[in-house]
Amino acid sequence: MVWKLFGTDGRSSSIKAVRPLVFALAAVEIIAGSLLVILHRPLEGYLGQDQAFAMMVSFRLLFTIGALVLLHNLYSGASNHARLALRWPALALAVLWTYDLNIYTVASITNAWPEGLASLRGLSLAACALLLLPAIAKRQAELHFSPSRMVTFQSVALLGIAGYFGVMLLASELVHVVGPNYANLFQFGLFIVASTIAVMLVPSKRLRSWLKVTLTKHLFRHRYDYRAEWLRFAGTIGRSGEASLPLEQRAVQSVAQITESPAGLLLVPGESGDFVLSSCWQWRSAEVPAVAIDAAAARLLEQTGFIVELDAVRSGKDHRGERDVIPAWLREDQRAWALVPLIHYERLVGIVVLARPAHDRPLDWEDFDVLRVIGQQLATTLAEHAGQDALAEAARFDEFNRRIAFVMHDIKNLASQFGLLARNAELHADNPEFRADMLVTLRSSADKLNALIARLSRYGAGGVDRSETCDAAELVERVAEQFAGRHTVTVVQKQGGQLLLNREAVEQALIHLVQNAVDASDRGTPVFIDQTSDGLSARIEIVDSGVGMSPEFVRTKLFKPFVSSKTGGFGIGAFEARELIRSAKGRLDVESREGLGTRFIVRLPLAATADLLSSHEPKNWNAA
Repeated sequence: MVWKLFGTDGRSSSIKAVRPLVFALAAVEIIAGSLLVILHRPLEGYLGQDQAFAMMVSFRLLFTIGALVLLHNLYSGASNHARLALRWPALALAVLWTYDLNIYTVASITNAWPEGLASLRGLSLAACALLLLPAIAKRQAELHFSPSRMVTFQSVALLGIAGYFGVMLLASELVHVVGPNYANLFQFGLFIVASTIAVMLVPSKRLRSWLKVTLTKHLFRHRYDYRAEWLRFAGTIGRSGEASLPLEQRAVQSVAQITESPAGLLLVPGESGDFVLSSCWQWRSAEVPAVAIDAAAARLLEQTGFIVELDAVRSGKDHRGERDVIPAWLREDQRAWALVPLIHYERLVGIVVLARPAHDRPLDWEDFDVLRVIGQQLATTLAEHAGQDALAEAARFDEFNRRIAFVMHDIKNLASQFGLLARNAELHADNPEFRADMLVTLRSSADKLNALIARLSRYGAGGVDRSETCDAAELVERVAEQFAGRHTVTVVQKQGGQLLLNREAVEQALIHLVQNAVDASDRGTPVFIDQTSDGLSARIEIVDSGVGMSPEFVRTKLFKPFVSSKTGGFGIGAFEARELIRSAKGRLDVESREGLGTRFIVRLPLAATADLLSSHEPKNWNAA
């Protein structure tokens, strides 16, 4: 220690000069220690106990005197600036060695060990330790002990077990105080109390969460072990295999694990700029409306990237204007705790709603920083996944278009042959009745084939639908009549309203939606059609009480082409229905709950508002 203290002010020359003395003192201390061993195990015929004691005391005197001289030279030769750093360590060593000098001086004079002074030597060591505290306090950052969180939590568990045994030991001693008459009763009562406390507290998630938060707050500089959290996040997002959760659920799980949240929701952009439910993780009871967060709230989160603490919003606080745009269902659901925006290149690609953790606490700056970084990384992952899906879908569309091109080529050839046959029959048929019948049949076939070609051409760029005026009430009646005798389809009400659209295309879309409802319902369970009008648009609701659909299925599969539950099917029915309604400047929404049923909501503009919609961008009807 003295050797290191000589180098505090850069006195390299002084260190070289005192090096022989330091080595000599070390050798003297080693010899004194050897004599201490001989003192307890004398070498008969060579060195007696009295001789060993006298030599040991002499060497101890040499050591203490030499150490004090060395310490005096160290301090006296130091500069004024260096003395500020040397005063406390030098004083501590001086107290220790001065006391040892007195002990060994008395032992040398009396040729006996001074038991009284030796028994108080611990006080000199305590004084030495106290004098070193100011110097240690200045280097607190270097001496900071940082065990891992796992070691800390396991150590606390061991301390808890040790405390339990201590209480049991104290209780056993109290049994003797109580006396033998009440010993059995006291032991039985102690067993009941200990068992009850263990059953109530040990399985409690709230207690474990509180203990973890408390230990993290008081034993660590930072709330999170960033290395461990990042590895866990990467492992959750990168998990693959048939047994793993879908990506959307793993995205929610990866964020919820950071804050110890037990559940969460993922909201993604809808068709009109608002956000809808895409996936939920361990939160089946959440009552999320069709439009979870409107465009105004989404725009605020996108522009600010602000992580919303919902308890602060409920208490009336307003940091970035979020108090006026947070929807009512989030305010009313006390389980909802925080909103984490997922921003990728300044574009909001999703919102994670976190449930309240077992140990409720307010979010602090460290929570905000971690969630913001994780949100950006998660947004990048989701955006890349969506891009891969888009490329795969484009490839499937290309394959589908190639197949349809061959079909359309063959059908066109067949239609041309039928038309040529009909024209030749008009000129060469001898039997008038046969000729008339043949013409009717061939022309009917040619018309059907041409209609098929026109419908298939709708997927291309050149298909143009013709518009006509029809009544909304008449339209739903015609759809219900298509299922007469097959399944009960009931029109609840029909307020009517004039529509300007391609009646055949919209009717085909409605028939497909009703067929979906029929397929999802049990035999004998009716499907309801409700048609209303609000003066601007006609609203047609198709409601069933069938098996329903999960949010993941509605989001990822219902309107995705080439996803079919039928063997060999293209799976473009629902996709085509939505596209047909969009072509009529309409909008199709879906509300579904597993085990409860599904509601398809079709909104079509009335003829009076069709011109207005055609002259403006139809944001309310066909938003990208």
